Formats: sequence, structure tokens, C-alpha cells
Amino acid sequence: MHAFLVSSFDDPPRYTEVPRPDPAPGEVLIEIEACALNFADLLMAKGTYQDTPKLPFALGMEVAGRVIAHGDGVTAPAIGARVAVFGGSGGLAEYGVFPAASCISLPDQIPSDIAAGLIVAYGTSHLALTRRAQLQKGETLLVLGAAGGVGLTAVELGKAMGATVIAVARGASKLEIARQAGADHLIDSDTDDIKAAVKALGGADVVYDPVGGDLFKPAFSACKPEARYILIGFASGDVPKPRANVLLVKNITLIGFYWGGYMAFNVEVLKSSLNEIMTWHGEGRIRPHISHHVPLEKASEALDLLRTRQATGKVVVTVTR
Repeated sequence: MHAFLVSSFDDPPRYTEVPRPDPAPGEVLIEIEACALNFADLLMAKGTYQDTPKLPFALGMEVAGRVIAHGDGVTAPAIGARVAVFGGSGGLAEYGVFPAASCISLPDQIPSDIAAGLIVAYGTSHLALTRRAQLQKGETLLVLGAAGGVGLTAVELGKAMGATVIAVARGASKLEIARQAGADHLIDSDTDDIKAAVKALGGADVVYDPVGGDLFKPAFSACKPEARYILIGFASGDVPKPRANVLLVKNITLIGFYWGGYMAFNVEVLKSSLNEIMTWHGEGRIRPHISHHVPLEKASEALDLLRTRQATGKVVVTVTR
């Protein structure tokens, strides 16, 4: 089979031919149809991601496809079933083995490209906003990086949950995408004073931050008393250092959130969240945005779209046979 393989952290990944894997006990073999990319794939290719596998490995964290074989002890999902799964890696390939217990059954009306793109981005925002921040109807949600892969889903889900959503992104074109996803107010991080603009709107009850860096300070300063600030990631490459005295004085809760961590200590929470997301999609409450479809043999171009920040929403790599 073909896969987009990382063989060395000093060299770029390459499209190559490798043996098709066999499922181990507890695993299923999936004929992959689509794999959605994430910023973490860029880090993994360099060996700097917290859950980077041992070399060699295929990139691609979230996949959708069809089960074609069982490992020992597996009875479900059934052979032929359409599933989506967060595998952590191995998705940029024609076939992959993944834990059977992590698979989510796919309704017929959800195409594989959409399903793959729902897992990490929507899963992250849904669990962060519902379980960790406990966003309430009528609250104000401030989303940084609002046109990115996870930021755009936070805008959409926040609006679906009844919040007033303030979107922060770079440039008019990206802000327009956030507006179409449901944002009530738009702030251009290149030209606007984020702190002043958010405070003029009454401040933020919840801040969703996948960026860090220079955006952290003004967003943190615009928090209301008892606000919840969710740290999702650091796409800027700069990990912020919050002032503990401000946390204390304003009674702000700083929340760390790593979606993938739930795979290790509470996978059922993830599966319940993803099932609800699938239901919301079926009800038309969310409309995933895929900015680019790229074939597997051109996966390097798909990664470049993330690296150069040309993508909005999700980039999905498709497998044709």
C-alpha cells in the first residue's frame, strides 16, 4: 500500500510504498477514504509533538473509512461498517489499523471527508466548551484564531449553544468566514485593539485560545470577573505566561485542555461527545467547512497549506483507488 511516511525528523515525510498492516488483538483494519489534517501533524513530522510515535510512522490523526478486517477478540464494528476514528497517527495511508473501541459508527448521510474533519476540530471545541468551560446560553465567547481548524468550530458550536460569539482572526477574508460560521462580532488581530474592542462589547465570559503568543495578553485582559480562559494550543509557537495575581484578583479560571489525553483516561467521554456532534450535524446545527481537498499522493501540499496558514477550516486528504 502507499503511505505518507515520516522516516526521519531531519527529512520531510514522503509518499512511499509500505507493507499493508495486519490488525493486532483489539484492532480493526480500515480501508481509509479520508484523513483530515491538523496543526499537530506539522509538529509530529518534526518530532516535537507530545504524542509523537516511534519512527517510522504515517502522519494523519483522524480518519474515516470502512472496516475490512478484525484482530483477535473483535466483533464490532462489523466488517463493512463505515467508521470514523482518532488514531493519533497512521491516517495518511491507503489502509490503517486502529483500536476497535475507539471507532465511531457513521450515519449513511455523513460523507467520509466530512466525518474525518469532525473528529479533532469539532471534538476539541465541543468537549472544551461543554465539559471544561461549561459555556452557558447568553454568555460571551471570545474565539482567537477564529478561522483556523479548531477556532472555526468553536465559533459555530458556541453559536449553536446560544452564546454571543466574538471572533478574532487576521484579515477581512478570514473574518468573513468566521461571520458565515455565526460570529456576532469580528475583530481583526492585525489592525484592531483586541482588548479595547472586547471590553467595548462587555468583556468575555469564556476565551477559547488555540494561538497563545501575542494574542494571550489582550484577550486575558478583556476577561470578565469569573471568566474561564481555555488554553487549547499554541499555534503561534509561543507559550504565554499568565499573571497569577490577575487570576486571583479577577477570580479567573485558567483551563488546560488536551483532547487527545482523553484517549488514555476516559475514551467514553470522547465517544459520547463525538456521537452528539454527529447528531448535531444530522440536525443541520453545524456545517463543517473544508477549504481544501488534496489527494494522498500530494499530501505534502496539504501540509504546506497548514504551514503557510492558507487553509481555513479543515484540509482533508482523500484516498482514491
